[in-house]
Amino acid sequence: VIMTGAATDPVELRHHQYSKAQRNRLAKRFKDPGDQLKLVIVRDMWLTGFDVPCCHTMYVDKPMKGHGLMQAIARVNRVFRDKQGGLVVDYIGIASELKQALKTYTESKGKGQPTVRAEDGLRILKEKMGLLRDMMRASGGFDYSGFETKPLELLPGVANHLLGLEDGKKRFLDVMASVMKAFSLCATLDEAAALRTEIAFFAAIRGILAKHQARGPSRNGKDKSASLKAILDNAVVSEGVDDIFKLAGLDRPNIGLLSDEFLEDVRRMPAKNLAVELLERLIKDEIRSRSRNNVVRESKYGERLQETLRKYNNRAIESSQIVEELIAMAKDFIAAVEHDEELGLEPDEIAFYDALADRPEVLREMGDETLKNLAVELTEKLRNSTTVDWQVRESVRARMRLLIKRLLRKYKYPPQGQEAAVETVIEQAERLSEQWSAPRA
Repeated sequence: VIMTGAATDPVELRHHQYSKAQRNRLAKRFKDPGDQLKLVIVRDMWLTGFDVPCCHTMYVDKPMKGHGLMQAIARVNRVFRDKQGGLVVDYIGIASELKQALKTYTESKGKGQPTVRAEDGLRILKEKMGLLRDMMRASGGFDYSGFETKPLELLPGVANHLLGLEDGKKRFLDVMASVMKAFSLCATLDEAAALRTEIAFFAAIRGILAKHQARGPSRNGKDKSASLKAILDNAVVSEGVDDIFKLAGLDRPNIGLLSDEFLEDVRRMPAKNLAVELLERLIKDEIRSRSRNNVVRESKYGERLQETLRKYNNRAIESSQIVEELIAMAKDFIAAVEHDEELGLEPDEIAFYDALADRPEVLREMGDETLKNLAVELTEKLRNSTTVDWQVRESVRARMRLLIKRLLRKYKYPPQGQEAAVETVIEQAERLSEQWSAPRA
């Protein structure tokens, strides 16, 4: 209970009285979606000027009108993560006052729609669920009618079916985003509650397919508002599959240890679209973890991966062929990593080695040892020459170019392609400059 108090208050109210510091602590807790404090009872306090975007439900049992009513509703109508809007449960009958307040709001040129009826959310929910069911019937269809009794058995097949549709993953995730928002607006209605388990089933698939979306804001279980979390908390698949590797029936390999045995397991998977998704994620993770500071390798394998996926998304070749191409790419990448270990160079030195050996004929003419020595000396001199603002000072950049050219001539780097090598080395130095410029211990 959030209230002020006085010495003259009845005894039964005194244990609800808090000091200002205590109320501030309670306010901080209530604004934290991860805190256990979920419900407060107020009369006048916290109804105006109290911003809690994660708050999703207001139970009204107090006469209000005009600006005060609009302010009160505004406590729960903020968009927050997956929360599209708040829910106002009216126990006292404020509908007429709300209409008048809205009339005043619009006449004063207020923009937007401050309230949405739960029935409108239900209409959108039904429409979007229809789209999901249409997707499940497309391209020969997949029967998921047993989602209430055997959801875990159906998840791999449903995911494989959706991934096999043209642009299926993006379309599914887009529709599911709308489903989750609409459900948050109408979850208290009986018709919406009847869809809870089916939504939970699709939400489990959404969680798997969206888990490794490229870039963008990171998301996890804490990102769901309490009203949306109720979908999974009360559904048959609440324990669900939380990882695509489990969904595919495979043990997750250690990153950097894509063994032949594991890749052979992926090759034998009957759900080829799921295998493509699995390999795409593994290779992306490998490229990101192993090559984020290596310009040449990141570009080489990133472009190769995108070209392979482009053929898959355009249905230019069968998914089984894509699986073979991705397995070959994974093996090539691991072979390159193993070659790094054989070279015995530091990661920065390997990045410059790759930048210098980008053209195959260079390695043939110079040999490994000479190229290694060049990469080591180049790394040391560039690291010592780097200043915080060198990227924006053309005079410094010019000196670095001259330094690079001198070293290339010293080690008899092939004249043809020297200019391209200088540009690649400069680009690589820019990638590493931030960590080089950081204060050293």
